Amino acid sequence: MSELHDLTMLEQSAAVRERTVSPVELVEHYLSRISVADKQIAAFVTVTEDSARAAARDAEKLVMRSDADDLPPLHGVPMCFKDLTATAGVRTMFGSKVLAGNVPTFDADVVTLLRRAGTIGLGKTATSEFGVLLSCETLGPPTRNPWRTSLSAGGSSGGAGAAVAAGLAPAAQGSDGGGSLRVPAALCGLVGMKPTRGVVSHGPLHSGMFGLPINGPLGRTVADVAALLDAMAVPMPGEPHLPPPPPPEGSFLAALGRPMRPLRVGRHAQPLVAESIVDPEVLRVWEETSKLLDALGHEVIDIDPPFDPSVGPLLDQVFGVLAANPLSPEREKLLHPLTRFVRERASSVSAWTVLGMLGQLQNAARSAMRALADVDLVLTPTLARVSAPIGYFTTPDDPADQLERQREFSPFCSPYNLTGQPAVSLPMGWSHDGLPIGVMLAGQPGADATVLAVASALEADSPWSDRHPAMWF
Repeated sequence: MSELHDLTMLEQSAAVRERTVSPVELVEHYLSRISVADKQIAAFVTVTEDSARAAARDAEKLVMRSDADDLPPLHGVPMCFKDLTATAGVRTMFGSKVLAGNVPTFDADVVTLLRRAGTIGLGKTATSEFGVLLSCETLGPPTRNPWRTSLSAGGSSGGAGAAVAAGLAPAAQGSDGGGSLRVPAALCGLVGMKPTRGVVSHGPLHSGMFGLPINGPLGRTVADVAALLDAMAVPMPGEPHLPPPPPPEGSFLAALGRPMRPLRVGRHAQPLVAESIVDPEVLRVWEETSKLLDALGHEVIDIDPPFDPSVGPLLDQVFGVLAANPLSPEREKLLHPLTRFVRERASSVSAWTVLGMLGQLQNAARSAMRALADVDLVLTPTLARVSAPIGYFTTPDDPADQLERQREFSPFCSPYNLTGQPAVSLPMGWSHDGLPIGVMLAGQPGADATVLAVASALEADSPWSDRHPAMWF
């Protein structure tokens, strides 16, 4: 071991249990790295040094007076939370100047559960305003990709992706309403998982947003992501979507070692929500992953795409409705132009129209799930392009053009928020100039453990966790 951040999240957890590394050492190590490296990438919008140090001291005392088996599963491991996620006593701005002074009095359930699992919060990671944009450029300096700082880290969990890829946190919590975990994972060379709808709570205070967004994990390895999902996937009272049964192995982490029967994998690379052209390098990695799945004993077949591009504009309109919470004219002026555009467009939409759009989307989801009934998994690219420069999604003068750029760049992710299926982005390849390229595996609803088990097998065949950007060291 050369540096503490070289350890995976689970290796850090084991080291704390073995008393070879202390929670205080881990927290100090990451705070030191954040103080230096985050000036280059702007992954964090708030760093909670004092509370992190206090929690680390408490965690260390518990280690000294407890047996390893009595400690929480991720005891003493540093963590970061997305700025869309409520944290008691910590500024939570939702990526917006409008909410610069917002300090919640309560924790989101996912924060409560991760703290109960023993993690220690380092701070809040950057997001786009209300999660609307595909990059984090609406509050403070733009969040940059550690692999190349002229490029975007994606969104809306871009700060989480940048932090983990740069070694400023071992793993991160994020949320995904249309690709917001999977996009940064693909751009930053990480594993990003959108669980099945209902697996992770969005409570205690949240509108539900028609079931589109869900909290999920982002990490360097499949095992870290599985362990983080185990900590998050605790049923909470009153949630509108019932969770599927847990894995028969008892946990997502344990399910990674399950004997794998041959699965039927449907693959396609035709964009789903836009008429975009997929980069040849992305297609190359998708083809290579298809061959790996075949070599692992699975049946890989070509399928027709289960959605058509008409879904994209409908989803955009629904997201606009969700972002249209009332604001005074003075505060409205503080919003990013694209946020204002989607809100203004939504303001003229009647309740009857919203219900009609939701009906169309539900019918599209039904049709897609019936088309996918005879496959266990779906393999697609995560994104249509390898990367995007800073400003790519915000420079067109017309906000409608900005939305179209987002759809063309990420035309595969959002339909799985509509169906509620589990989907994971994996860094299965690299461009000719060394940038990560992600592919996406989606499973049947509730088959999160199967998706993760196949992802783990792919990782074992083509490991990626030892590849890092230059600023890692």
